[in-house]
Amino acid sequence: MTGSLLPAIRTALCVCIAMALSIHALAAAPRHTLYVSALGANTDGKSWQAAFHSIQSALSAVPDGDGGCRIVIRPDTYFEANLSPAFRGKQGAYNEIVGDTDGKMGSGTVGDVIIDSGDPGQKGFKSYDWWSTIRATTQGWSKDHKEKTFSAIGWDRWALRRLYSTGSDAGIFFDMTDHVEPFSIIIEDCTSIGRAFGGGVASCLSRPDEPVTFRRCHLWALDFWGDTSGAYIRFENKTMPASPDAVFEDCTLVGPQCALKSSNFGFHTFSRIRLKGCRLAALNFSQPVGTPTDGIIQSVQEGKLLHVELENTILMGYKVLGVIKQKDTVKDIGVTVTGDVRAYVQFQQTTPPGIYQQGGWPAELFRSLVPPAPLQTAVFTAKEDVRNDLCEVTPFVWKGKLWTMECVRPASGGTAADYHLALRDVAADKIVATCAEGYGLGALMVDRGELIISASRWEANGWHDVTLFRSKDMKRWTKTVAVQGENEQLFNSSVCKGADGYVMAYESNDPAYPPFTVKFAHSTDLKMWNKLPAATFGTDRYTACPCVRYANGYYYVLYLEHRKPRWWFETYITRSPDLKHWELSSANPVLRPEMMLEGINASDPDLVEWKGKTYLYYAVGDQLSWMNVRRAVFNGSLSAFLESWYKTPGIKDAGSTSYQIGSEPEPAQNAPEPEF
Repeated sequence: MTGSLLPAIRTALCVCIAMALSIHALAAAPRHTLYVSALGANTDGKSWQAAFHSIQSALSAVPDGDGGCRIVIRPDTYFEANLSPAFRGKQGAYNEIVGDTDGKMGSGTVGDVIIDSGDPGQKGFKSYDWWSTIRATTQGWSKDHKEKTFSAIGWDRWALRRLYSTGSDAGIFFDMTDHVEPFSIIIEDCTSIGRAFGGGVASCLSRPDEPVTFRRCHLWALDFWGDTSGAYIRFENKTMPASPDAVFEDCTLVGPQCALKSSNFGFHTFSRIRLKGCRLAALNFSQPVGTPTDGIIQSVQEGKLLHVELENTILMGYKVLGVIKQKDTVKDIGVTVTGDVRAYVQFQQTTPPGIYQQGGWPAELFRSLVPPAPLQTAVFTAKEDVRNDLCEVTPFVWKGKLWTMECVRPASGGTAADYHLALRDVAADKIVATCAEGYGLGALMVDRGELIISASRWEANGWHDVTLFRSKDMKRWTKTVAVQGENEQLFNSSVCKGADGYVMAYESNDPAYPPFTVKFAHSTDLKMWNKLPAATFGTDRYTACPCVRYANGYYYVLYLEHRKPRWWFETYITRSPDLKHWELSSANPVLRPEMMLEGINASDPDLVEWKGKTYLYYAVGDQLSWMNVRRAVFNGSLSAFLESWYKTPGIKDAGSTSYQIGSEPEPAQNAPEPEF
């Protein structure tokens, strides 16, 4: 055995030992499990029913420093910043925070767990004075920062898995500030995006048998100015260690300035970083006479402070290595190359020994830079456009044909003459009849061949009462006021045949509740209607645009949730056997807006079963200036569609008629006040 092989063998053994220890740290069953979900009751967090609304609430509820605590998060978007746990983990018993992105941990749905640490006032990306996903501050770092110095050392011996962090300065980045102590963290299957850094650690010491570890992560920096990189690593070693301080396995590191950076001005400490099976890209491909990057991999102060181990890794950018201050020391950056290591660089540059200079564009690498798409529940087989510049549309089947009823009205204002309902033969794409001048926000039910429309009256620049229009031929209509408002306006309504008569769901802006609220009425003959005040749903938040159906013992209501604090609207589903005790589907939302097609809104749902399939019509737009109508197709009956949302237990209400969802997330404990 030659002496030249000993360092490589020693490093490999250290890495294998570290991997085994990190796996062991997570293998044991957790001592405590806490849950986070916007659908929970926000009580003790010990079940999905009692789940906390915010991640910080769960972090603050970690009971002790004995480790082995797991926090499970339901897929959703969480508007939180400056997160910090109550306790560190423990050797052999890491604490864990994990997104239930595949639904296998009981959340009932799949998708990304997004931690959006942007501006609390919803003004966009926030990057200023240590505002980030992970709390860490240094007093006096800028003239505006007066908070006490705070270290991220509390995250020692935690594991973060399946999270998507974005919107702030540094994503999943841990700065120990004034606590230069041994620090270990495991980050797996995460996407982390920040202005300055996609992820990393700073101002800490390493544990050779528990290195900082990133696995299968996408780390993106967005800025090209100043201190920025896809991943930033700085340990405070006085000499270069023999084993890695930090390990990246199967990771993607991307930044406009560089992909990986270490050291900083004023620091003279050493860091050793291992990259195995990774993809690195510096997006600055400037010409030499322009402002090219100093390197895909950079050491800020001087070359000797950084050693990188590259195994089966591919890089792309202007050049491979660089030093920002003492540029002539780039030759002192330590590089160990194992296996297939390639670089695609500007043609006048060279690559370090052992790194193959690839001449062709690395198409496979470039495609891999994008984080993977989230898992999605395949409920609908197709989605398609129906009408533009329209909002409320009801599909129905009459005399063996598919029809729609369209609410024709201006976006706002106007007189009664500007409002009416139009009945369209879908196959012929032709308006066959119109009715109900002065009415809108309607829905239509067919009962024993009769068309029954519920619609609200437009008068004095507001919506009043709910009126039923009935016809058997689309020509002659009767009109009866069904529900009158009481110190409220009445908006969208929907009627279905239930267990013992007919049920109407109608939308109210009753001043006793936050707008909007769903109320109910009952009738045995479609003539006399009795309000059901005990059946009011959604008295604690915005619940609008109800569509009610009955199937196999349950009343199902599709309705609109305003997903605060964003200007963002999704269609949810809930059900009840008695219109009093409600069960939200844990698989919500039924509809969420899709990029480039649906704006920020998926509202006004209505359903029909037609030739063995279920068609869900809904409105898309921005709730301000434009609205279009689309429809989604479910390959099955209406009852099968409704029941499909309850394959796993829903979130039941313990005795009240509303749920604690849609509330604003709690601020991080001891977090600095928002700075605008």
